[in-house]
Amino acid sequence: MQIEKSDKGWKSKLHEIIYEADTPMGKWFDIVLIFLIIISVILVMLESIKDIDAKYHNILLALEWVITIFFTIEYIARIICIKKPAHYIFSFYGIIDVLSTIPLYVSYILAGSQVLLAIRAFRLLRVFRILKLVRFLGEASQLKNALKASRAKITVFLFAVLIVSVILGSLMYIVEGEEAGFTSIPISIYWTIVTLTTVGYGDIAPITPQGQAIATIIMLVGYGIIAVPTGIVTVEFGKQTKNATSAKEGTYVHVNTQACTTCGKEGHRDDASHCYNCGSKL
Repeated sequence: MQIEKSDKGWKSKLHEIIYEADTPMGKWFDIVLIFLIIISVILVMLESIKDIDAKYHNILLALEWVITIFFTIEYIARIICIKKPAHYIFSFYGIIDVLSTIPLYVSYILAGSQVLLAIRAFRLLRVFRILKLVRFLGEASQLKNALKASRAKITVFLFAVLIVSVILGSLMYIVEGEEAGFTSIPISIYWTIVTLTTVGYGDIAPITPQGQAIATIIMLVGYGIIAVPTGIVTVEFGKQTKNATSAKEGTYVHVNTQACTTCGKEGHRDDASHCYNCGSKL
């Protein structure tokens, strides 16, 4: 029985360090993890430069192996210290962890799989999980709520832009014709979207005065369209910030980075004693 208690003790401590950021060790673990993720992404970039890879291939490979082994140990540790490993293994970040760790191993097993090494850049997505640090938790929650509240408005807006693009694209096809490169309505719609978003590849351009007049209108409308989604999200973010600031102490719900040792869910209230997802004791 004493061995079992000891076993639970070190697993609980390991879980606290890896999954949470409220403790000094947890914060240091996340900081080291961010540093290694950035280094690994830089290594991926350097390996794609032929001159640098040819000159420093062995050094880059050795550093990549060190980082990959660290992430492998971390992945195994995450599985060990959680009571229901499947919750982590099949979660979004669990899949990202696997995809960003196995390419180096696979490249030595399967011929021609070196192309998979670029997938290591997925490690950069792990930064979003690490930014659960207490100092970023409130801001991240407000941004998430603002994007969620803006979802319906932005969807309607994008649908309206698509309708306008189809109408203007069809009009440009009629006005310009195949001589100017508007060989079909889909190609004309493609040009309209490129112009409306102010990208302007220049592969197709109107040559008639009527077409150029329509293009001018599309360009001017494009500047206004770019600002609309930004404005929608900004307004919602302002509401979230105002609500958080004006909320009275005691009525505002504070959350922390504590993760459930059973299912791995995070974002529990400070006064919570049980997991909101599975009901396990925290």
